[in-house]
Amino acid sequence: MYQLEEKIWFWVLVIIPVIILLFLVLQIWKHKAQKNFANKASLKKLSPNQSLFKSVLKVTIWCLVFASLAIALVNPKVGTKLETVKREGVDIVFAVDVSKSMLAEDIAPNRLDKSKQLVTQIINNLASDRVGIIAYAAKAFPQLPITTDYAAAKMFLQNMNTDMLSSQGTAINGAIELAETYFDNEEQTNRVLIIISDGEDHFGESAIRAAEEASKEGIRIFTIGVGDIKGGRIPIKRNGVVLNYKKDRQGETVITRLNEENLKSIAAEANGVYINGRNTNEVVDTIRDILNKMDKTEFEAKEFADFKDQFQWFIGLAIFLLFIDVFLLERKTAWLKKLNLFNENL
Repeated sequence: MYQLEEKIWFWVLVIIPVIILLFLVLQIWKHKAQKNFANKASLKKLSPNQSLFKSVLKVTIWCLVFASLAIALVNPKVGTKLETVKREGVDIVFAVDVSKSMLAEDIAPNRLDKSKQLVTQIINNLASDRVGIIAYAAKAFPQLPITTDYAAAKMFLQNMNTDMLSSQGTAINGAIELAETYFDNEEQTNRVLIIISDGEDHFGESAIRAAEEASKEGIRIFTIGVGDIKGGRIPIKRNGVVLNYKKDRQGETVITRLNEENLKSIAAEANGVYINGRNTNEVVDTIRDILNKMDKTEFEAKEFADFKDQFQWFIGLAIFLLFIDVFLLERKTAWLKKLNLFNENL
């Protein structure tokens, strides 16, 4: 497990493309100036030791120096000790709809990205609860089992997209049934399933029945609706450019709408509430208030402790690279000349 102490110093990496750009501009200018000064044969006689490879190597080393210094300033830390700690919290499973309708842009930037934002912000406001993630379309697929590793949860969340499941459509019942298998602790009294979706469901009343069964297992279901009741088109993109919009068999453009009634019914069957997901702060505040009122169950969790600084390794690498640049690239050592790395003996 690692931590990054001062992420703002990653901005130092901006120097690297600047160096590369200046080097390319200098090479183009140099080539044009030499071409106007003399022909290729004359230049070779005047500058027999000239080597483009040596210049490229020098620039590469300086780029690596700045990269090493940037990482050193960020100061990565590595956990060196794994401890078992007692924590109290609620088990929360997020079921995120990844069907094609989630690409509709009736809520910025689109329904799926908005869903990711909502889940990320909810996780950021959790204290000691455990979380799990499910992706679903026509079928449900486990993404992350119940864990206290919020960083891993957010990483898996960001990698979710509408192409990850080949079977399209929307089956909320499948997500509910899969969520039931996530709650492995029989003593856990507070089990929460949060469904983030536009509410479209191609399997009729099956989601309502699944919610009823989940409620019997002690699972409370909260639904968050993303989208607009007026609806939106589903864009077909390539390289970020909209080529067309999804059409039905009759050639008409498909309009997908937020089905709040369906999401309200699902939540009502499992002792939960429906929340409109347009305002992120309101969603986060509502979920936080609900969780704070729940009884917390104690559980054991593995956590890394005794994080140690690792910046010294990157400073050492930067110094080593500077040593190579000063003592090998600036001097013509006898052994290096024999290797003829820079075409000096041609």
